[in-house]
Amino acid sequence: MGLFDRHAGLLEAYRDVRTTGYDPFQIRMDRVLSPTKAVINGRETLLVGTNNYFGLTFDPSCMEAAIEAIRAEGTGTTGSRIANGSYSEHVALEREIAEFYGKKHCMVFTTGYQANLGVIATLAGPEDFLLIDADSHASIYDACKMTQAEVVRFKHNDPSSLEARLRRLGDKPGNRVVVLEGIYSMLGDSAPLREFIDVCKKYGAYVVVDEAHSLGALGEHGRGLCESTGVIDDCHFIVGTFSKTLGAIGGYCVSDDPDFDILRVTVRSYMFTASLPPSIVASVRQALRVVKAKPELRTQLWNNVATLYDGLKAQGFTLGPEHGPVVGVHLPDRMTAIGFWRAMLDAGIYVNVAVPPATPNGVSLLRCSLCAVHSKEQLDHMVEVMTGIGRQFGVLPDKQLRAAGAR
Repeated sequence: MGLFDRHAGLLEAYRDVRTTGYDPFQIRMDRVLSPTKAVINGRETLLVGTNNYFGLTFDPSCMEAAIEAIRAEGTGTTGSRIANGSYSEHVALEREIAEFYGKKHCMVFTTGYQANLGVIATLAGPEDFLLIDADSHASIYDACKMTQAEVVRFKHNDPSSLEARLRRLGDKPGNRVVVLEGIYSMLGDSAPLREFIDVCKKYGAYVVVDEAHSLGALGEHGRGLCESTGVIDDCHFIVGTFSKTLGAIGGYCVSDDPDFDILRVTVRSYMFTASLPPSIVASVRQALRVVKAKPELRTQLWNNVATLYDGLKAQGFTLGPEHGPVVGVHLPDRMTAIGFWRAMLDAGIYVNVAVPPATPNGVSLLRCSLCAVHSKEQLDHMVEVMTGIGRQFGVLPDKQLRAAGAR
């Protein structure tokens, strides 16, 4: 038996991907110019696949905060907070995130992946039940591998499916921990959170919500789907990341649970990894201030969502089920998706390609993510380019055929 035989399906998909001549999973950006442009293969390229929702990676105030922090406190912490102690900035950031959500407690992690991995695996223990959406992020699935709880999947975004599974558990002892996401990262759809909360209340289940892609984008103050659906006080734990809207790296968990701080000595992904460096903490603190001070960024983001989503829809593309900062473009099969992605890159537009077995229901996708600082001209150009490639690949009907059909 070969060492990688168990990955045979992925190996086949990866070989298909590489037949284009480019490897989309090893794209090298020669230079990043701005939140919306980079030089790739020597060519200036429009970036529409970076999750940089507010464009804060190049915000002058965030960059200056990072630079000043490096000058004051150096480049890194060289250890975990358990071993090396917390910097005052770590504590300040946790206080500010907790205040942002109106929660009493917050923990900061080195990545969003580690936040999900550690918190979820620790909350659900032996004799408990961990219930997850079938389309959950890989970090949630990996948490399932680490927990000693029994893992139960329910149908994607289906509160009745969750209720059926909770009902089936009956009066078995053990806690029920339900994990949901604000915006799902592939198709860009959001959870019917209020309906899920009602089910969880009925069965006494704890609720964990991952707001990775909805922080900043949803809610009057940018607190995510929990805020926009009016259930923020009913969410026992909210997890998120700094690597999307806040333009850096890291993760967090907030809660009102009075025993929350026990997680600091039970969550292994917090205890046994180096803490965030001062520069990242400083830039995230400033980014959070920008999110609070500039609600117009959220308005600009949603205007851009409408431009791209509605523009592609009008041309006949099959898209994810709802408007959102992630726009998933469905394509008929893996090879079409790979070829389409390559044609887009050749035309100077970078998006993500997502193919089975890594996608929900085996769908092949081009995954686009919007930025508040994309211009309308950039997105109109993208629609035009994608339409031309769509006709070339037979994904869309030829313009002349459409005109003939209209007559």
